[in-house]
Amino acid sequence: MKGMGNMMKQAQKLQTKMLKLQEEMAQKTVEATSGGGMIKVVSNGKQQIISIQIEKEVVDPDDVEMLQDLILAAVNDALVKSQEMMTAEMSKLTGGLNMPGLM
Repeated sequence: MKGMGNMMKQAQKLQTKMLKLQEEMAQKTVEATSGGGMIKVVSNGKQQIISIQIEKEVVDPDDVEMLQDLILAAVNDALVKSQEMMTAEMSKLTGGLNMPGLM
């Protein structure tokens, strides 16, 4: 039973560290661009979009679909980068163990 108690303490420590990491990740950001930098999207470690910047030159009322595609590409890239950042930080915390459901 002593081993079980020790394991529970370790699990609680890990949970505390994970909560702290999630708070820290909310403050970290990644940036993605599309259209040669004409669209810039910033996301945080919680996979939330923080900002979108669109250069005037890319706004063409006759080609709204292209603008939509560029925004979509930049947003998706930002979210992928954000997830990769979170996975890398979580891996440091768990020592590289693949623990389903933690991310």
